[in-house]
Amino acid sequence: MSYAVKEIFLTLQGEGVHAGRRAVFLRFAGCNLWTGREEDRASAICQFCDTDFVGMDGINGGRYEADVLAAKVAELWGADAESRYVVMTGGEPMLQVDDAIVDALNAHGFTIAIESNGTIATHHGIDWVCISPKAGSNVIQHKGDELKLVWPQPGSDTAAMEQWNFANFLIQPMDSGDAGLNSLNVKAATRFVMDHPKWRLSLQNHKILGLP
Repeated sequence: MSYAVKEIFLTLQGEGVHAGRRAVFLRFAGCNLWTGREEDRASAICQFCDTDFVGMDGINGGRYEADVLAAKVAELWGADAESRYVVMTGGEPMLQVDDAIVDALNAHGFTIAIESNGTIATHHGIDWVCISPKAGSNVIQHKGDELKLVWPQPGSDTAAMEQWNFANFLIQPMDSGDAGLNSLNVKAATRFVMDHPKWRLSLQNHKILGLP
């Protein structure tokens, strides 16, 4: 199988429990909750996505076989073999992730994380599972390491989510493009966490730092 990849780059993890960790981001093209075309946004299940996952024209984008893709990820990490960490994201990475790419990344010594919308069961070989539910979608992945809910998101049943089997429950302000850390969404997310102590606040630190 060949994989459609939007982009691959070395950065710091910007969100969630591993914020600040050095990571290679492997962004797969395509999503099952939005086509990525602006003309389809209003009718999509997920209407607030702030990521370009369409096509293969990003940095290091293209079609890859598993071994070549894993080698590219290792090349971007560099010669240091310690603490190798890759985040598979999208779009929706589980549309493409399979045994071959997981095995190839493991062969290069990577700890593998995934950021998924949870509508497709995650691969058993992934080390860190982060699920970001979208209201109106059928989330079937009810366990993992990190549940990261973008907020505010009308229609989200947070009481039901609290019964799911996750080690960490995070609320992340929706990027509305207004006034950064003083935005209404940041304030709404902060209020939610103050009222629901099981949850913690997650910010998009890569945007604050000007990283990709």
